[in-house]
Amino acid sequence: MTKSARNFFTTEQKQDIVQAIKNAELNTSGEIRVHIENTCKGDVMDRAAYLFEKLEMQKTELRNGVLFYLAIKNKKFAILGDAGINQVVTDNFWDDNRNKMLDHFMENRFVQGLVDGITMAGKQLKKHFPYQTDDVNELPDEISFGET
Repeated sequence: MTKSARNFFTTEQKQDIVQAIKNAELNTSGEIRVHIENTCKGDVMDRAAYLFEKLEMQKTELRNGVLFYLAIKNKKFAILGDAGINQVVTDNFWDDNRNKMLDHFMENRFVQGLVDGITMAGKQLKKHFPYQTDDVNELPDEISFGET
C-alpha cells in the first residue's frame, strides 16, 4: 500500500525539507513552497499553476515565488516559478533543476531531490533577489498537503 501525501515523509524528513526552504530563503526576498498530494489528474503543470494561485504565491511583492509540487501516487512533479524569477533565470534553469531532482527521485531519494532542487532555486533567488533589510517572509515555509 502506498503512503498518503501527509505521511510519505517522516517527521525528520519533513523538518529537513523545511530547513532547506529556510536556508534557501535566508539571503533572498524570494519565497519557496513545497506542496505534496496523492494524485494529479491531468497535466502536472496545470495542477501546479492552479495550486500556485490557490497558495497565493503570485502575491509576493517581486513575483519571485517558486513552487515544488509532487503527486506521489502518480509519480509526477513540477517546479513552477513566478514571473519575476522566470524573467532572470536562464532558459534551461528549470529543466536542469528538474533533471537533477529526477535523478534523485529515480533512486527513491525524494528528500535529497527536494533539498537539492530547493537549494538550486535558492541560489538563483539570492543572485537575482538579494535580501533587503525590510524583507519579510511573505509565505509560510511549512509543507502544504492536498487531499487529492
